[in-house]
Amino acid sequence: MMYQDATAMATAVRHKEVSAKELVEEAIAKIEALNPAINAVVNKQYEEAIKRSQQAFSKEQPFAGVPILLKDLGQNQAGQPSTSGSRLFASYRAQQTDYLVQRFEALGFIILGRTNTPEFGVKNISDSSLHGPVHLPMDLSRNAGGSSGGAAAAVSSGMVPLAGASDGGGSIRIPASFNGLIGLKTSRGRIPVGPGSYRGWQGASVHFALTKSVRDTRRLLYYTQTCQMESPFVLPTLSQETLFERKWQRPLKIAYSALSPIGQTVSREAVAAVEGAVSFLSQMGHDLIELTDYPIDHTDLIKDYYVMNSVETAAMFDTIEQSLQRPMTPDDMELMTWGIYKSGQTIPAKQYSQTLNRWDQYTAQFAAFHENYDLLLTPTTAGVAPKHGQFTLSDNLQESLLAMGEFPMEQQQDLIWEMFADSLAWTPFTIPANLTGQPAISLPTYRNEAGLPIGIQFLAAKGREELLLQVADLFEGADMI
Repeated sequence: MMYQDATAMATAVRHKEVSAKELVEEAIAKIEALNPAINAVVNKQYEEAIKRSQQAFSKEQPFAGVPILLKDLGQNQAGQPSTSGSRLFASYRAQQTDYLVQRFEALGFIILGRTNTPEFGVKNISDSSLHGPVHLPMDLSRNAGGSSGGAAAAVSSGMVPLAGASDGGGSIRIPASFNGLIGLKTSRGRIPVGPGSYRGWQGASVHFALTKSVRDTRRLLYYTQTCQMESPFVLPTLSQETLFERKWQRPLKIAYSALSPIGQTVSREAVAAVEGAVSFLSQMGHDLIELTDYPIDHTDLIKDYYVMNSVETAAMFDTIEQSLQRPMTPDDMELMTWGIYKSGQTIPAKQYSQTLNRWDQYTAQFAAFHENYDLLLTPTTAGVAPKHGQFTLSDNLQESLLAMGEFPMEQQQDLIWEMFADSLAWTPFTIPANLTGQPAISLPTYRNEAGLPIGIQFLAAKGREELLLQVADLFEGADMI
């Protein structure tokens, strides 16, 4: 049986055209058939899912009976594995259920297991040493992206209609681009956080899902959003009228650029994707303006992002050391993680405070930008999904990362930049929205001659997800998604 999306599945269950158990059993069969080649799913909880599918659902549950997968990073469910793609946590089981996962369950979703992710989600590809690489379903020689690579591959291959994902630097939007999916990174404060952690990467990281239809994206946003007063980042919820009914009263003013914000090469496919979107939106009557400069300096912003990542990783491992009652060693983690961890040990608190203050300035600059422009359009990624091994580090750089603790702070940050340089050149467009807290969406509007997808990205002012979804409606209505 084939259903367009999660909404269609839930409707069929509600009308008793199919049972939740049948949907779950079909999803399990697809995972068992497809996962050996793709390696998207790393934990399975089939018995629990079948048991749940036989229980009663309420008509008020908008996704009753729909099978989904959670990301194996930060989407904890009590008693279930939570490895974060790390050898250190290979046998760890979560002690409590995150509020977002509780919300998923309350909405009627049935959880089948967890999806593959790079170690601690620090990369834009998924190839952890614990679980192995995630293969792009339409070309197994390529990586499905990261850090929500397993989630994206599971949805694009048809295992489940949507899957839980998170985005700390593009980790929803990047695999959405590579896999031909819709990837919404929500505004900071939009989605429930806690109880274990309330400010993932100082608010840069948010959780949501990867989807195949705009209506699934809109409905999931409406039913998962929160105004969470105990959270450090509080945002008013979007009304049903705003999300489902309100339309713009004038043509949108949309700035666009297909240039790399860090001066690297952008593929002709990525440029063509933007040009096609510009042509389409212009024909729809909207005002498109090409930028000569981006509203912020992306190089400075990304350097500040790396400082945050270093400090937060060091703090995380300090907590792990206290729990294990021993110091960390290079054998405990992958080399890139070791480099980030050691670099975070040398950054003074006053410098970290200054870094976070600059985040606020970036946010203010983008807020001023959106006083003149409704949206910013860019490629989501500079190219299609990379080949496996495309971002392998040189031997000299690997040696330097292993000896990271021997270098002064400034040289450590230079090595972090060098470590990510090749992969950042492939994905230079996504990080700003994570620092500024504004929403962004990747839409699958383009495929190259080989049939490989590449997405376009729209950014809106903080709290304005409805603009992103209304634009997505235009492309979906024209059969461009």
